[in-house]
Amino acid sequence: MVSNEKKGPLVGVKVIELGTLIAGPFCGRMLAEFGAEVIKIESPQGGDQLRQWRKMYKGTSLWWYVQARNKKSLSLNLREPEGQAIVRELVREADIVVENFRPGALEKWNIGWEQLSKINPQLIMARLSGYGQDGPYRDRPGFGVVAEAMSGMRYVTGYPEQPPVRLGISIGDGIAALHAVIGVMMALHHRNANGGKGQVVDVALYESVFNMMESFIPEFDVLGYKRERAGNALPGITPSNTYPTREGKFVIVGANNDSLFKRMMMAIGREDLAQDVTLSTNTGRVPRAAELDQAITQWTQAHDLPEVLAALEAAEIPVGRVYDPEDIVNDVHYAARKMIEKWPLPDGKSMRIPAVTPKLTDSPGGTRWLGPTLGEHTNEILSGLGYSEEAQNALRAKGVI
Repeated sequence: MVSNEKKGPLVGVKVIELGTLIAGPFCGRMLAEFGAEVIKIESPQGGDQLRQWRKMYKGTSLWWYVQARNKKSLSLNLREPEGQAIVRELVREADIVVENFRPGALEKWNIGWEQLSKINPQLIMARLSGYGQDGPYRDRPGFGVVAEAMSGMRYVTGYPEQPPVRLGISIGDGIAALHAVIGVMMALHHRNANGGKGQVVDVALYESVFNMMESFIPEFDVLGYKRERAGNALPGITPSNTYPTREGKFVIVGANNDSLFKRMMMAIGREDLAQDVTLSTNTGRVPRAAELDQAITQWTQAHDLPEVLAALEAAEIPVGRVYDPEDIVNDVHYAARKMIEKWPLPDGKSMRIPAVTPKLTDSPGGTRWLGPTLGEHTNEILSGLGYSEEAQNALRAKGVI
């Protein structure tokens, strides 16, 4: 188990997380990892559905333990007036609210931006939704998969002869969460350093993914060019692709600048290609991409993965194996960078989890505890607000907590 003794940069920042599933809670998770006190509000009826997503261990998702690490769990029914009143009390001392309900949901429960900012004008509210807080699509339900499609990401992902494919993770939600963290940090700086006040950070999932789409729109607008699916290749930059080895594993090779290309060809015994002046620049290589990929594939398929890696690393070519989970947990660089931590589950079983990133030298983030049980901190939080044990029991009997 690795615990961070240094205080994170967000110590003293108080966050109320009203989100569920991925995008909002991932934003809250990063704030918690870097020292913020994050109070996660969950429905008393089962809590965040992520608790039951993907692979389970003794009734709880293994994903949950990482997504909710360092957070405090307050079970609260937001549809009840008493639950809404508790949120308003918490907001008086909060710096940030993170929410990813459909636009209008919090307003319906009397805890929207207008209501909460009147209570605390310094409040920053990160609002994550499929399409943003306004516009004609505002009220549509929007998940990350739809955002990936609308942004153009799905259009360019996969092979040209096949339908678009998804990445193996919820990339749209993750990208939106990172944009929310960036927006919150900028709003916090504006408030604290520039004498500003609180504001809304409006994060649309489709816009966050769209922000990653490189020259997708300029190329279309100026040249009428539509970037298409190209499999593992990097169109217009050659050679850069995924190649099979003799034992059926794969390597990624990026030998796409002029000096790298020449060294690559020498390393695989293709001096003829290395000395071909028509291939000396990327402009000349692009039309012959298929020929070059075939030459590299013939070489990689004749060698096992360790041989391929050793030869290309010796030639200082950017190359890497395609890692699976076993490769990651056994990798010496991951270990040296302390990117895998071990923490005990509630029954004492040890579990490896990803460490916190990015790395700060003087005020790093860290794991303080794994995702809490539902309502684990309800008594602590409500007692801090002045609710007596009798008052809490009454709220519990009514289903508010």
